Amino acid sequence: MRIAAKLVGAVCVVVVAVVLVVQLWFLAQVLWVAHNDPVRTAFMQARSETLRARVALEGKDPMRHARLAVRWVPYGQISIHLKRAVIAAEDARFLEHGGLDWDAIHKAIEKNQRRGRVVTGASTISQQLAKNLFLSGDRSWLRKAQEAAIAWMLEASMSKRRILELYLNVAEWGEDVFGADAAARRHFGVPAAALTAPQAAWLAAVLPSPRRYTRGHTTPYLAQRVDVILTRMRSARIP
Repeated sequence: MRIAAKLVGAVCVVVVAVVLVVQLWFLAQVLWVAHNDPVRTAFMQARSETLRARVALEGKDPMRHARLAVRWVPYGQISIHLKRAVIAAEDARFLEHGGLDWDAIHKAIEKNQRRGRVVTGASTISQQLAKNLFLSGDRSWLRKAQEAAIAWMLEASMSKRRILELYLNVAEWGEDVFGADAAARRHFGVPAAALTAPQAAWLAAVLPSPRRYTRGHTTPYLAQRVDVILTRMRSARIP
């Protein structure tokens, strides 16, 4: 009995130590991106590998034809309309919460219970940034817990302005398209700074399923979503 108890205790110590090391590693990465612009994120790496495999199957040279559309631009060179649109669509209380929006989580749980299935989430911009920067796209509870921990690290390590700047530059906005500037050029032929309010609302509306829509394409649902976002943008607060 004593031997079993000691073994369990030893395993617990090892597990705690591993978890601590992992969290310290993520914290080190968060501290680095607080002051440095990331060249490649976990999501970009995953999409790049998928693209290379697809190009190789087509008989093309992956080195020449498997390139993501990515171009970093500073916060000041991104349209204020896009900043407002993304906050209005994705995280209305962005300036108020500390990484997790507990009110939104509570409302999402109630809505999902009424529907009997998962129909909505409550991920904040900080949580989405955590996922895009460092994690996979799976939906396990372990990944969600790690996402929440990293979101807290982001909030504790940098300003809201930096978090939004990072998010706008690494978010996926189409097939092999990442970041606001690449998205603006791909879908509307303009730089991120020149996006109009309707264009910004469209980009914010497609964020949940960015690879479904191409070059300004719309549907009745998407048009309605754009109208809702345009209305909410009037009261959206940005850092």
